[in-house]
Parts: sequence; structure tokens; C-alpha cells
Amino acid sequence: MKTNFISRAALLALLAAPVFAGAQNSDKEFYGRPTNWRPYDQRGINVFETPKADSLAFEGPRVRLGAGFTQSFQNLTHKNDYTQAPTDANRLHPLTAGFNTASANLNLDIQLADGIRLNVVTYLSSRHHNEAWVKGGYIQFDKLPFKGQLWNKLMENTTIKIGHGEINYGDAHFRRSDGGQTLYNPFVENLILDGYATEIGGEIYHTRMGFFGMIGVSNGMIKGNVDSLVKTTQDENIHKSPAIYAKGGFDQKLGNLRVRGALSYYHNGSSGTNTLYGGDRTGSNYLMVMEKAGGSYTANAFSGRLDPKFSKTVDAVMLNAFIKYKGAEFFATWEQAEGRTKTEDSRRKVNQIAGEFIYRFCTAERLFVGARYNKVDAELAGFAEKVTVDRTALAAGWFLTKNVLLKGEYVWQNYKDFPTGDYRKGGQFSGYVIQAVVGF
Repeated sequence: MKTNFISRAALLALLAAPVFAGAQNSDKEFYGRPTNWRPYDQRGINVFETPKADSLAFEGPRVRLGAGFTQSFQNLTHKNDYTQAPTDANRLHPLTAGFNTASANLNLDIQLADGIRLNVVTYLSSRHHNEAWVKGGYIQFDKLPFKGQLWNKLMENTTIKIGHGEINYGDAHFRRSDGGQTLYNPFVENLILDGYATEIGGEIYHTRMGFFGMIGVSNGMIKGNVDSLVKTTQDENIHKSPAIYAKGGFDQKLGNLRVRGALSYYHNGSSGTNTLYGGDRTGSNYLMVMEKAGGSYTANAFSGRLDPKFSKTVDAVMLNAFIKYKGAEFFATWEQAEGRTKTEDSRRKVNQIAGEFIYRFCTAERLFVGARYNKVDAELAGFAEKVTVDRTALAAGWFLTKNVLLKGEYVWQNYKDFPTGDYRKGGQFSGYVIQAVVGF
């Protein structure tokens, strides 16, 4: 019942979009928005850290409800080096063209006081979990409720975030799909190595003259617990360590040219269950592709991605570059990480590169086309040699209004150097996915 309602709501919004097309250039909100906030519609594209400068006057506490809906139609095919006979243990899941279950997010933003806001996101429907549950929530301070010029001066260029939320590692997570909120992503799916996690902690930001820095500390796990770690033959350390991460860079705009560069680092020396590359609890946007036959949608929720499973220790570095000139934009990612599980003696390495070009055109950049190349080289547990996964994707989209997007992607993905006996040996998939998206 729930998912049928969501699907119909998304489809109805898409069909009704031309009625509201005249409001494309209007920034008027349905109701009062919070300050220092990233919009969930087209205005939120290419917004990274939430803007510090905000002219909206505080007139008392207010609540804003928003949502993200995504309905997908998929036509993907896959193959590997093995026969597809029913008795073959490496037989792939039989695929046919069809609609995926719609995804939906509920966004709650509350302006508690002048310069202080609360954010909570709830996943109403997702591939990995069928029930409604909370992604996380945090409180953000752009001002402090203390009297005195010292505090005002301190917070002119400083932001503080505390809570259980999406950690700010790298810039790629600002362009990724997150459950029903897929409007920021010009493509259908995220990177193959999807550096994203929700953890409990806090972050401090400082910006000045186009330069920015951030330092964060978290529990290094997707959820909280007070359990001691368990000794293994390979690792006797039973103490959990916090994750420490940082980011620095610049974001400059001169006329029609905008240039941004960011360097991020993440470290966790002893975690119970670190999920830096497996922290997405909603699932990928490629359904059951390159999955073994007999699996379920929930158990095989991350199709098309590669998780190195650095659950005990991890050190990761991501370098991002973003250039936008008028309607043309380029976004690049270089990433290197190493880590291990608690049952391994040595650390393994993984490397990722990705580059995407997007061209936005027409009035208010309503239309766009784009191309992305993504490659990952990884040392996986139990494998003697490195493996490689690469993806090429072509995309196009149309913003019917700033809240309603129709986009499509054609994708090719290859699995190379996987050993004999692994179902991904000789793996390939290709085809297209079309998505109707609503974000407000």
C-alpha cells in the first residue's frame, strides 16, 4: 500500500509538472525555509557545504517539511564467463525490463533559534529497508545563543554541526543519490566505490575569502553501541577508536567561472564495524544487476558497487576538482584508501578515479547532457591479484520545474581480473535506466 501510494504520487507530480512550469524561475517557498540550508530542488545542485551567508531574518521558530521521490524504470542485461544453466552455482539473477519499487525520503528542517537549525531525514521507502526509519539527524549552529561581540565575531566564518548524520568526507557525496533524493545526481547511480557514511559526532567549519577548512570527529560506526570489541587471532585490540577526518580547499567564483578544489582525509585505527564504503542503507539504483541467482532485493541491495570491507581499520584520501563555466561543468575524483578487517594480518589498498562532464542549457539550465567514466582497482580479501571494475555512463535530463526532474542513463560496466570461481569473472552489464524524480 505504502509503495503504491508513493509511486502514484511521483507519477502524478510528473504529469502535473507542466502546470507549474511557469514558476521555474521563482524562489518563493511553499512555506518558510530555514537559514544556511541547501534546497532539495534544482537550486541545491552544485551546493557543497551549506552556505554561510544568509540574509533571511529570524522571526521565530518554524518547521519545513520536504521530500524526495524517485520512480525508476530499468532495462539492464548482464553476463559472466559461466553458463546460465539452473545448476550452475555462478548463474546470474534472471533480469527483465520493469519498474523498480519507488523510493521516498521525508525531510524535516526546523529553525530552532537565530542561526540554529535541526535536520532529520527519514527513509519512507527504500530497497534495502522496506519500513520507515531515520537516516539520522543533526543540529547546526551558524550563530551561538551567547551575548557578546566575541561570540558574534567567532561565528561570522564558523559553522558547527553535532549529531548523527552524513559525514563530510570528500565532495562526491554532495552529488550522489540518497534513497528518494536523487535530484542532485545528474546520473542514475553513485560511484563504484561509494564513500558515504552516517556516524555520530561533530564537525567544525571555517571559511574565509573563498577558502574553507573542516575537522570532524565521530564514533567511526554507522550506529552507536557500548560493546567492547572481540579479540581475534590476527587482532587482539578490543578498544574502539574514534574516526578523525578533515577537509580543506577553496571555492572561488569570478564572473561566469567557478573553480573549486577539495582534499579530504579519513582515519579510523580500530573500529567495530566501520562502513565508510558500505554505509548506504538505502541501496543502489541498479536493481539485481551482477548478482547471483537466488538472492533477494534486500540482501543484494548494492548492485554495481564495490565495497572493500575495511571494517576494522581504514585510512582514506579523496581529492576533488570542480569547474563550471556558464552551462559547462566538470567534476573529478581521485581516491585512495587502505584498511583491513579484524581477521586479516595486513592492510589492503583500493584506488578510484572518476571524471564527469555535464552541459546544462536552455532557460534556467532546465536541460542537461553528461558523460562519466569511473574506474576502481582493488585488493579484495582472499584474492591473490588486484581486480578492476570500470563504468562508462551517458546521461540526459529535463527539469520540468525546479522540483520535478526526468532523467535517463545508458551504462556499460566491466569486471576484470576476477579469479576463476568468482561469479564476477568476465562480468559485464549494460542498458538504460529512466527516473522520474521529485524534490522539494
